[in-house]
Amino acid sequence: MQRFQPFRSRTFGLVTTLSWLVLLSFTPGYAQDASEQAGGEPIEIVAFGDSLTQGYGVAPGEAFPEQLQAALREDGYDVEVLNAGVSGDTTTGGLSRLDWSVPATAELVIVELGANDALRGISPEITRDNLDQILQKLTDRGQEVVFTGMMAPPNMGSDYAAEFNPIFPDLAEKYDVTFYPFFLEGVAAEPELNQDDGMHPNSEGVAKIVAEMKPVIENILSGLGESVPQSN
Repeated sequence: MQRFQPFRSRTFGLVTTLSWLVLLSFTPGYAQDASEQAGGEPIEIVAFGDSLTQGYGVAPGEAFPEQLQAALREDGYDVEVLNAGVSGDTTTGGLSRLDWSVPATAELVIVELGANDALRGISPEITRDNLDQILQKLTDRGQEVVFTGMMAPPNMGSDYAAEFNPIFPDLAEKYDVTFYPFFLEGVAAEPELNQDDGMHPNSEGVAKIVAEMKPVIENILSGLGESVPQSN
């Protein structure tokens, strides 16, 4: 499969309000092709991130990993999506817990980190180095990676953004991983898709994220199964 493949965002670079950054048809062939790759065992996916992954403020079962698992299973993929999100985590925190948070048995890892670095004004050089090490470790293991981008909040200024925002596409290209430019595609600055604080997606917002990202994930799963699932 083609690896470094930016998923073009309709809102990437056009978001005017990033206040959320303050905290941060079933087809039978699918299951057969996907499960064959793992000898009948579920394909293990790890969602590795901060509060946006962990599910801050949403009910049990409504966080991103749980909703993604349900959506993929509805499409016939035999998967288990593990929640390795920690609310408030920075890239430094992510790097420090990578070895025990992301098992080497996972076939696919979704990396969603960096927003809290920007909130705290952490040097983009530190953020870049941490994410570089995370991607290097995952790719050295031979794991598939979906690397999700973030953007610096406007109040950090244009100079900070000019250093921070390119970190994500640069590293995705360096490690030849699948790149999803903005985790909150279609959700940021949409009041009806966010909680009352305007900072975190509500359950409908999480569902929107899953719907936007699911084709990217399914493309990778088809590659892991060594064939594209066929519908009847």
